[in-house]
Amino acid sequence: MKFSIVVYAAPYSSQAAATAFNFTQSLLNQGHDIYRLFFFGDGVHNANRLSVVAQDERNLQQQWDQLIIEHKLDSVVCVSSAVNRGILDQQESRRQDLNAVSAYASSELAGLGQLIDATIHSDRIVNFG
Repeated sequence: MKFSIVVYAAPYSSQAAATAFNFTQSLLNQGHDIYRLFFFGDGVHNANRLSVVAQDERNLQQQWDQLIIEHKLDSVVCVSSAVNRGILDQQESRRQDLNAVSAYASSELAGLGQLIDATIHSDRIVNFG
């Protein structure tokens, strides 16, 4: 079965982002396909590579990045949500005339069209947050 996962929650504001991560990992372990991960609203904080996490805490952002890379997942961060929250990739940083990149390179910043595409091409859309 082909799933797309939508994450609305920031990594440490609730259990939702961690549950989304665990659910995605379980789907992959069971042989399901992930069509797309889509981080939206406060969920874009899951793609922030500049967050510093205490050594005794789970670095959920880094875990998402590693999962995306390891499984070659299509991961999209909503561009308007990201820019509003200071999550910028190289292209958006240049466009805004800033000299900082805060988004993990494993995800791309894109619009809601990518979420619509995921809805069309997935058997199931599962929302967290």
